Amino acid sequence: MKIRKSLSLALNILFHSKLRSWLTILGIVIGVAAVVSIVSISEGAKQQLEDRLGSLGADILTVSPGASRASGRMGEFRMPEGGPGGFGSSSASSSKSKNLTKSDVLVINAIPNVKYAMGTVSGRASVTYGSKSSTLSVQGVDTAVWKEITTDKLASGRLLSKADTFSVVLGGRIVESIFEDGIPLNSKVIIEGTAFKVVGILQEGSNVYMPIDMAREVVEGIGDKKLDSITVKVNDVSLTDSTIDEINRKLMLSRGILKEKDKDFSVSSMKAMQETMQETMSAMTLFLGAIAVISLIVGAIGIANTMFTSVLEKTREIGIMKAIGSKNRDIMLIFLFNSGLIGFVGGIGGIILGWFGSGFISSMAGTGASMPGRGGAMGFLGNAAVTPELIIGALLVSVAIGMVAGAIPAFRASRLKPVDALRYE
Repeated sequence: MKIRKSLSLALNILFHSKLRSWLTILGIVIGVAAVVSIVSISEGAKQQLEDRLGSLGADILTVSPGASRASGRMGEFRMPEGGPGGFGSSSASSSKSKNLTKSDVLVINAIPNVKYAMGTVSGRASVTYGSKSSTLSVQGVDTAVWKEITTDKLASGRLLSKADTFSVVLGGRIVESIFEDGIPLNSKVIIEGTAFKVVGILQEGSNVYMPIDMAREVVEGIGDKKLDSITVKVNDVSLTDSTIDEINRKLMLSRGILKEKDKDFSVSSMKAMQETMQETMSAMTLFLGAIAVISLIVGAIGIANTMFTSVLEKTREIGIMKAIGSKNRDIMLIFLFNSGLIGFVGGIGGIILGWFGSGFISSMAGTGASMPGRGGAMGFLGNAAVTPELIIGALLVSVAIGMVAGAIPAFRASRLKPVDALRYE
């Protein structure tokens, strides 16, 4: 019997299958859809994470007050809001904390591999435009070097310069989401009763950037001397580790710290943060993928059960086929093709369902992340990546699962003796 004929008979069995077979296919559809959704969303999240962290710059270090709870050279890792120069005051540090000062910036600037060092302050302030007000995060930056350090991209206007005093740059989400009607370039916003001119609007972010001296005057609680963080840009990225060691050594010396355990600051690296976040994302993907694979295993068991039942139901037909000259190989191919087709149809349905499912989850996550005060991890789920490799891989896996699950029933069918099969009731 030709392979084409075996495939035709297998298709005929599939098209005339009872409800049981289609329920088995539904199990494969659900399993494949779960795998496609989880993998596509996780891959999209990885790409978005790499884009975000890549835009922050591997040549950026951050010095924060407070000793890190995490051990190791790189210190604590935390995601900044708005890129370098936009770090908030919160950190996962211990209670042993002493404010950073301008003298620390001078010490860091003297280190050979350091290109720029900039102190920043942060706080919350009421921002008013027109009739609408909102309490936003305000970042005070050193306008002399901010444009050299920040990796934020401008949507319009310009960054702050040394000549600016009553000028601000707004994050893109402020204009798009918080003030829905928009804030035009060169318009005036009122921050804690003081008028500022909007000279630039960034593509992303929800911070308000202003000169550090003005931030100390306008934002309550910042103080006259303290710095919330110091952002450092290095010349040679390959010397990042040695630069971190040198920053630790010089700051400990200047701050009168003799023992490592008494250190009251921490140094973090964007490169190390990226590696840590990627490892976490991979572990999460592996865990969720394992859960989805369980659905495929259940589907495979369903295929095996359906094929065993199908062999029993078609025992007499098998006996007739053998009586007219069909070989064991022909019978085995028919049932293998049948189980493979079950996996194939389930795979097609699962890919379609998974595609729509991942798109729905992404749209929901994107909507939630765009709301004021929300985002974070949810924002990373707003980008699903259904690649051709994922589609082909899911289809091949579903067909393979079908054929492996149907191998034993197909083998048993091929071994039936014609006489016994014809006598079967």
